[in-house]
Amino acid sequence: MSPMNILRRHRVAALLGAALIISPVIGSFAESTNNAGLSNAVATTQTPAAGVTAPNGSFAPIVATTKPAVVTVTTMMKGQPDAMSEGSPFDGNSPFDEYFRQFFGDQGMPMPKTPPQRAPRSEALGSGFIVSADGTIVTNNHVIDGATSIKVTLDDGTELPAKLVGHDAKHDLAVLKIKADKPLPTVKWGDSSKLMTGDQVLAIGNPFGIGTTVTAGIVSARGRDLHSGPFDDFIQIDAPINHGNSGGPLVDIHGNVIGINTAIYSPNGGSVGVGFAIPSDQAQKVVAKLMKGGDIEYGYLGVQIQPVTPDVAGAIGLDHPAGALVSSVTPGSPAAKAGIEVGDVITGFGGQEIKDPKDLSRAVADVPPGNKETVDIWRKGKAVQVSADVGRNTDEVQTASNGEGGKPSAGQGVPSLGLGLTDITPDIRQELNLADNQHGAVIERVNPDKAASAAGLQPGDVIVGVDQTPVKNARQANQAIAEAAKSGKKSVLLLVDRGDQQIFVAVPFAAG
Repeated sequence: MSPMNILRRHRVAALLGAALIISPVIGSFAESTNNAGLSNAVATTQTPAAGVTAPNGSFAPIVATTKPAVVTVTTMMKGQPDAMSEGSPFDGNSPFDEYFRQFFGDQGMPMPKTPPQRAPRSEALGSGFIVSADGTIVTNNHVIDGATSIKVTLDDGTELPAKLVGHDAKHDLAVLKIKADKPLPTVKWGDSSKLMTGDQVLAIGNPFGIGTTVTAGIVSARGRDLHSGPFDDFIQIDAPINHGNSGGPLVDIHGNVIGINTAIYSPNGGSVGVGFAIPSDQAQKVVAKLMKGGDIEYGYLGVQIQPVTPDVAGAIGLDHPAGALVSSVTPGSPAAKAGIEVGDVITGFGGQEIKDPKDLSRAVADVPPGNKETVDIWRKGKAVQVSADVGRNTDEVQTASNGEGGKPSAGQGVPSLGLGLTDITPDIRQELNLADNQHGAVIERVNPDKAASAAGLQPGDVIVGVDQTPVKNARQANQAIAEAAKSGKKSVLLLVDRGDQQIFVAVPFAAG
C-alpha cells in the first residue's frame, strides 16, 4: 500500500469520528463460551433487511434447497497469551482498535480468558458449503489458517473430522474434505458476472455459533477494492453477515452460489449492513485448482505499475486512458529480460486486453510459471509487442531505482507548473537518504495554487525523467518540461522517486 493510500484512509477514519474496521467474519470461542453471550449476540445483531422480498413472497424454497449443503467449520487453534485473550466484541475493550486492520490479519473475535487451571485453548468458528457429494467443502483460508485440527458440522448436526486439501491466502480460499457414509447435499456455482447492483441475494452461515442462519439483502456494489491483495474484486452486500459467517455461500434467487461471504466493514465488530463476498467466477477457478491439492503458484512479471489517468494518456499520446503504466522494472526479472521499460504502458497480456493495473495483476497471476506470453505495449507514441517468460511469484519483489550522472547546476524554476527545482548536493543527498548514484532534479518548493501541487508533487520528490526521457539535473528537467509545453501537449509526464517508490505523475499545463 502506498503512503498516500495510508494517509487517505486515516483521514477518512478521522472524519467519520469512529474507529472503522474491515475484518474477516470468523468467530472465535473458548471452552468457557456460554449461551447467555450468544443470546445477546442474537438480540443485538440479527436484523432482517427491510423491504426485501422474494418474487413469490418467500425465500423458503431457496433456503430448503441450499441450507442442507451449508456447514459449520470449527478449527482448534494454538493457545494464546492472556493479554490477547481479554475483551469481547460486544464491549469497549476489543483489540480491533486501529482505524483499519490488515484485512486477513486476525483470527476474528477475541478469546475470553481461559481459567488458570486449564491449558490455553481456543476454537475458531466459520462456515462453508459442500460442492460435491463426496464431501468436498469450500471455505475461506482465514477460517482454517493456523489450525491444528479441523471439524465440520453438517446441517443435520453430524460432526466429522476434515482434511485440508489446499488453500490460497491471496484469494482467501480453502478446500476441505470429509468422509461421510452417504452422498451429501450440494450447492451449484452460479455466474457472478451477471450480477447487477440491486439484485436480491441470501447469505447463509453460522454467525456467532448460534446455528445456521439465513439473511436477505441486495447487491450494493460490484468490484470493491479493500486493498487486501492484488485480486480484490469484492461483491458488496447489505445482507447482515457477522463473525462466523466467513466461508458461507452468498446465493442468488435461483439458489446458486454467486459469492463467498468473507468480510465486514464495521465500527463495532458487528454487522452494520456492509459486507463483502468473493465473486463466484473468481472463486470457482481457484477452487478447481485447490481441489487438486496443495498451494497455487502464481506468475510473476517484475514490474511496478500504476493507472493511466487522462493526464497521463494526454502526455504520452494515448487516445484514451487505459492500460497499466510501468513505473519500475525489477532488474533480472522476466520483464527486464523481455525488454519492458519504465514508461511503457502495457495494454495487453497473453491475448487479454489490459484496461487497468488490476487486469494485469490478475492476468499475470493466472499464467503458470514458465509460460511464454506476448505483451502489448504503448511506447513513446508507438504500439510494440514483446515476449516474456513468466516467472514464479515468491512475494519477494524489489522495485528498481535508476539514476543518471550529471554535473550540478543552479536551482531552476518551472513557473508554468509551480515547481522550484534544484540539483542533488551532498547535503541534500544525505538529508533525503539518496543513493550515491542517484541523480535528477530535486523539488525544492511547490506553489500550492499551481498544477504541480494539485497533481500531488511535494518537496523532496526527485524528478528522474520527463516524458519518458531521463534527466540528470534541474537544468535538464526544466528544459525538458519547457520543450513539452512548446510541443502543444496538454500535460507533461514526470517520473518521480519518492522514498522507496518510483511513480509517474502527469501534470497538466492548462491548470498552471
